[in-house]
Amino acid sequence: MKDSRELTDVRKELELLADEPYRVFHSRLLPGTENILGVRVPRLWKLARRLVKEEGSGYLGRAGDDTYEEIMLQGMVIGLLKEDTGQMLKRLPAFMAKAENWAHCDIVCSGLKKVKDDRESVLAFLKPYISSEREFEARFAIVLLLDYYIDEDYIDTTLELLQQAVHPGYYVKMAVAWALSVCYVQFPEKTLACMREGQFDDFTYNKALQKITESFRVDKEEKTFIRSLKR
Repeated sequence: MKDSRELTDVRKELELLADEPYRVFHSRLLPGTENILGVRVPRLWKLARRLVKEEGSGYLGRAGDDTYEEIMLQGMVIGLLKEDTGQMLKRLPAFMAKAENWAHCDIVCSGLKKVKDDRESVLAFLKPYISSEREFEARFAIVLLLDYYIDEDYIDTTLELLQQAVHPGYYVKMAVAWALSVCYVQFPEKTLACMREGQFDDFTYNKALQKITESFRVDKEEKTFIRSLKR
């Protein structure tokens, strides 16, 4: 049973760290997400590092789920724990089931540095989630691909997997478009062939084109050509 006193201590600390103008601003970026206290991300990372230092994995056994920040802390702690990649993968499903917005996915994925230690195991883990019926499980897997699998060794696999993300949710489509745009910057010919031949819906395809044209790493002439491909 979780110690209510300990839960209250972390919750109170989060409330003390909260910034009301930031809460209002951040809430606009996360429509549908309730119970946002308004703690800035660097402060959350600092608190997560302290919790790992003081409690290690013990914190996860008593962590609260009542606020956006408490859920975020769980994902941050998983990434910071001094454990191997296999243990990290055992912990992630519980967090992914709680993720309820793009920020829970994107911010936590950025901190999962242990992915680099065993990318094959992580790839096997994330594959089933690409086609998940839960929007933010699918987005989490896509962002993992985006963050750690766009290189010479994995580009073909990444492009193939992106075509399997068929969830109709906005945040899945936007993640696929974002990933395709990053793939294009590094592997333009392969990515463009995938976009033309793959079964991407018009929204995702056009958003990917838009994001490509927004990149500073794509020259003006190339952007003109990309715009001409719009469906």
